[in-house]
Amino acid sequence: MERLYARSSLQAEREIYDNAEFPWVRELEQATPAIQRELAAVLAKREPIPPFQEISPEQGAITQDDRWRTYVLHAYGVRANRNCSLCPETAAAVARIPGMKTALFSILSGHKHIPPHRGPYKGLLRCHLGLSVPEPEACRIRVGTHFADWREGRALIFDDTCEHEVWNEGGTVRIVLFIDFLRPMRAPLDWVNRGILALMQRTPYGRQSMRRFSDWYSERGIDAEL
Repeated sequence: MERLYARSSLQAEREIYDNAEFPWVRELEQATPAIQRELAAVLAKREPIPPFQEISPEQGAITQDDRWRTYVLHAYGVRANRNCSLCPETAAAVARIPGMKTALFSILSGHKHIPPHRGPYKGLLRCHLGLSVPEPEACRIRVGTHFADWREGRALIFDDTCEHEVWNEGGTVRIVLFIDFLRPMRAPLDWVNRGILALMQRTPYGRQSMRRFSDWYSERGIDAEL
């Protein structure tokens, strides 16, 4: 299936993509100041933000502590209405991305290493928009054989089915807007991909993921409003 997806992709297969291949990237980058303001407001309110593995247990293979947290706006095509209402401009910016399925603030504490891993599904591509990178020289990502870093206001698009690894060797938090979107493909594989992802949302796995997210907030007296 991965080989079929690669052959049907509108872009040549690679580990890290040129932003110019995706017309929506410029508009997303231009929205960075508004997104940063909403992120700052969320952090200033000391909003409860779960460790990634507590809402996505499969991440437990690569992180077990509370130094990688995630503030979810969309997951598996489901909108987290409360979080989106607190970040309306961010929610609007990600909603304009064709085929957006997941969007969240990924908050990586200093001195945190995420070991090599790969995504399970080639029907998606990943985008990171740098929001808070106070020590860019100390933060980097390896995707396959390529290394890259994050810069505030710049998008980084890559194939997360390639093995990748992340370091934040600085003493401060690195935050990106983490987005998964449909891999642009030709028909009929594009239709197949959309159908599989729509079904995934309805499977026990998809429903359990949303239930974990809702329960985590409910335990803290918050209605997540899925």
